[in-house]
Amino acid sequence: MTTLAAPPRRRPGALSLLGLFGSTDHKHIGLVTGLTAFSFFLIGGLLALLMRTELASSGLQVLGDDTYNQVFTMHGSTMFYLFAAPLAVAVGVYLVPLQIGAAEIVWPRLALFGYWLFLSGGLIMYAGFLTADGAAKAAWTAFDPLSDSVATPETGMDFWIIGVVLATLATMIWAACVLATIVRRRAPGMTMLRIPVFTWGMTVTCLLVLTAFPALLVAMTLLYIDRHLGGVFTEPGGPIVYQHLFWFYGHPVVYVVFFPFLAAALEAIAVCSRKRFFGYHAMALSLLLFTALSMSVWAHHMFVTGAVSNRYFSLVSTALLVPAGIEYFDSLATMWRGRIVVRTSFLFALGFLMLFLIGGLTGIFIGSPPLDYHVHDTYFIVAHFHYTLIGGTVFGMFAGIYHWFPKATGRVLDEGLGKINWLLLVIGTLLTFIPQFFLGHQGMPRRISDYPAYEGWGGLNTLSTIGAFFIFAGVLVFLVNVARSLRLGRVAGDDPWDGHTLEWATTSPPPRHNFEALPPVRSYAPVLDLREERVQERERAGAAARGFPPSEDR
Repeated sequence: MTTLAAPPRRRPGALSLLGLFGSTDHKHIGLVTGLTAFSFFLIGGLLALLMRTELASSGLQVLGDDTYNQVFTMHGSTMFYLFAAPLAVAVGVYLVPLQIGAAEIVWPRLALFGYWLFLSGGLIMYAGFLTADGAAKAAWTAFDPLSDSVATPETGMDFWIIGVVLATLATMIWAACVLATIVRRRAPGMTMLRIPVFTWGMTVTCLLVLTAFPALLVAMTLLYIDRHLGGVFTEPGGPIVYQHLFWFYGHPVVYVVFFPFLAAALEAIAVCSRKRFFGYHAMALSLLLFTALSMSVWAHHMFVTGAVSNRYFSLVSTALLVPAGIEYFDSLATMWRGRIVVRTSFLFALGFLMLFLIGGLTGIFIGSPPLDYHVHDTYFIVAHFHYTLIGGTVFGMFAGIYHWFPKATGRVLDEGLGKINWLLLVIGTLLTFIPQFFLGHQGMPRRISDYPAYEGWGGLNTLSTIGAFFIFAGVLVFLVNVARSLRLGRVAGDDPWDGHTLEWATTSPPPRHNFEALPPVRSYAPVLDLREERVQERERAGAAARGFPPSEDR
């Protein structure tokens, strides 16, 4: 073990609220950001439940058209700008320094400033509901001319733009801090080809954020100028320019909210399989290839515009299957012949693989322009991207929470409640979104608050709404599990799962500067290496006690 020159360790204890929200400790920044993002997830989920309740049958039951448009817009905006992308990077703020053996994140004060930008952006975005005309209502994409000063002159739209800019800046700040930490503060012996799988996931995530998110800032700035001064998107072709800018952000962000949770699921699979991760180098290469291709496919969202090269964007969209196939193969090979322990984290990782596969396979369908023409702007698209986002982001998030909750809190979540949580979410996701594939195939458009009864869509919509309430019940069970486990949960110890990576080499929760000593780093799983070496030493000592010579002498 390498001893580190760190200040004396303080006993982990509860911080004051002010201390927690003002601390420059990367773990506290990651936790408060994650908790805030999860709070927005709950709010966005309640908005979704309102929408599904409205759509359970034809006719306006709960929401009027204008209110529905506001709820619809804020649901999508919350899930992307205030939940998924911030949470994806916040997990890295917490875990990456621990996984690479660093005492602190690079630029911790800047990371804390990012949190306050993020919180301010969310509050400003939701402040639109307090204005006379309500919140933004041009969808989370805010396509021009739906978002111009003629179609939506309300102040809530301006608040929305400002909120998006602040939340996006915050995510970029965190990505810069995490990436700089990976580059500059790896432990001795930890080369880039020895960083853990999760850290690789964060590396490519940060590269995507810093490359793609500036396009959204440009789009939002130009939209704000156009709304107040005009002359930006009012020219012929202006709306197409806006779409190019938006989708240059809008497609990579799908992978920003996928890679960290893929990597979290893979960490859980390897630990629960009690095996070294299979195909580490191929996985790292596939993540880099995935990242490059994801920056090249933005305009497959624009097939029906006639303004892009459909053949090229269809080709690169289909090419995404190659790195995805590598990742699925490595996941299954890691489980193969493993001594699997079926924990809740493992179940959520399996759910991740199953549900994201549905989203990925339907992505091939809409990656073909002729087929995309048929289902464009229908509920087929809604089902497709919710399988990628819930299957990818949400199930990967829960896999990571159940896996790393003991490290962050010192307590273990209840496995019985966890399995109920998993089962309700699986049933709810399948029941909510499979009917939407059929609705989309039958031509039901998205972004509508009502539909005619004679189309025969009522039954499928009712099933979809029932599924949404199953998801709601699953999240409630999770909240009960967290509240109960924080008070009564089993004390975790430093390494309750026999983990593989460096975060399991310190206390739970970790001290201020993370480590007092580090094991030698000879691979991407140094804690597993150390455990195997100790087993071998005990075997040699036992053999010597029985009179056998050391293995190297035999």
